[in-house]
Amino acid sequence: MLIPLILSGGSGTRLWPISRRNLPKQFLTLAGRETLFQQTLRRAAALEGASSPIVVASDDHRFLAAEQLQDLKIVDANILLEPIARNTAPAIAVGALQAMARSSEALILVLPADHLIGDDTSFADAVTKALPLAGEGLLVTFGIRPDRAETGFGYIRRGAPRGKSAFDVAQFVEKPSTDVAEKYLESGEYDWNSGMFLFKASSYLDELEKYAPDMLVAAKAAFLGANIDLDFIRLNSEAFTAARSDSIDYAVMEKTSRAVVVPVDCGWSDIGSWDALWLAGSKDRNGNHIEGDVIALDTNGCLVRSHDRHLVATIGLEDIVVVTTPDATLVARRDASQDVKKIVDLLKSADRTEHELHRVVRRPWGSYDSLESGDRFQVKRIIVKPGASLSLQMHHHRAEHWIVVKGVAEVTCDEKVFLLAENESTYLPLGAKHRLRNPGKVPVELIEVQSGSYLGEDDIVRFDDVYGRA
Repeated sequence: MLIPLILSGGSGTRLWPISRRNLPKQFLTLAGRETLFQQTLRRAAALEGASSPIVVASDDHRFLAAEQLQDLKIVDANILLEPIARNTAPAIAVGALQAMARSSEALILVLPADHLIGDDTSFADAVTKALPLAGEGLLVTFGIRPDRAETGFGYIRRGAPRGKSAFDVAQFVEKPSTDVAEKYLESGEYDWNSGMFLFKASSYLDELEKYAPDMLVAAKAAFLGANIDLDFIRLNSEAFTAARSDSIDYAVMEKTSRAVVVPVDCGWSDIGSWDALWLAGSKDRNGNHIEGDVIALDTNGCLVRSHDRHLVATIGLEDIVVVTTPDATLVARRDASQDVKKIVDLLKSADRTEHELHRVVRRPWGSYDSLESGDRFQVKRIIVKPGASLSLQMHHHRAEHWIVVKGVAEVTCDEKVFLLAENESTYLPLGAKHRLRNPGKVPVELIEVQSGSYLGEDDIVRFDDVYGRA
């Protein structure tokens, strides 16, 4: 049994301001019509003999993952929720335990959810070559054939050949300097470390018990203590938090004698920076990767991305990144785009929110867009999906006015339940128990005007909620 194990807990800080903590890069359409997460799921599902996936995701992203699985009509996935980020080794451990619950002989194909692969056929061929090796109990990693002296990736040095398509792993090496990366490229002995793996679930757990037994104890406790929440498997928070935060490379692969590498040239990118996205993306005759409403004059080798209804015009730029969102704009040299994480760290230290939330915030019932705010007021555009409902709730510090501009909304206000059609409005007093529901088959869109002494999202008391948040 081949089980794709999709790791979807990353935050994608180097692609700020598009990627943010509550909507990271794996759930965005950065290359192609589908998100990176959905492309990974499709690629895995197309493999011969692949069964339904196991997804390890952050608790904060559970509804994003579930919705995007549903869009692909994948209804039998296991979604394991991490209460806190603990890197890849514990995440793979709980995924392996879930795979063992399906079959003691399960093979797991570990795939980060935020990588881009341009040649699915070559990738599938590499998996086919790796299957017998994994069946023998070896831990297979996929090495990407380098085409440049890249300093943003770790490398794998090949050892002795193992058959026609694989090599023993001689060494894992950290991200090198430019001079060292050039030597690696010239030698032909090194591949990029892709972070993709194939092995028996039992083989990985055996090696984890040998080299990181405390991590295995914590993972088992988190898995055995998990509870079912709607369609999710919620790992035991206390046990999982007790696990050391470590990568699979540090915890197992650098220590085991069972590691082998299968080289592959499949148009791979980890999309780990704006420069990486520029490299992977289509370009115009001046070498520019452009998305959205952009006018580029005398502009070469740039990535320029505009958001909806916003024109970006550039003149005389070269090798620059310009990325706009409704509430933030990034301008950087392409070769400095790995340092975007420093901006995110500054935003965190200043207690700002631009690293966490977009102006448009997605919720399991739809979304809201903060259009305007000031002293004691805030205006939002709210969209509720067909059949969806917000929680029954109240606020201690604010009243609300709702004006329906599209569709028909069902409103609960204390003991009254009534319908609002387009161009109709209602007032929800401070302290009133209220709910908004869409009973129809088209999205409901409304404008909400909040007024009061405190307008934060944490001023919500939930009494009933179909998404388990009450």
